[in-house]
Amino acid sequence: MPIYRYITIEPDGRESEEFEVEQAISAPPLKVHPENGKPVKRIYDKLNINIDYTPGQEKSLSDISRIKRAGFKVLQKDKISGKYFEK
Repeated sequence: MPIYRYITIEPDGRESEEFEVEQAISAPPLKVHPENGKPVKRIYDKLNINIDYTPGQEKSLSDISRIKRAGFKVLQKDKISGKYFEK
């Protein structure tokens, strides 16, 4: 289950305590803090995906023979007609 970040909103409108909650994707966002009942808003963060490709790894992943061995077709676009054909 994903972990969502929230921040509490004080009565004067300023943002206060930050906290995290594990929720199902289908669950609606919280409207109040589960412990103190203060209004909250969800904080949207950047995704934390760790992908470290080196140029050599990228080249090997896009190697045409490797792609064909995996069962995919490699298509090339004809510059004149705009149609695709199998390479």
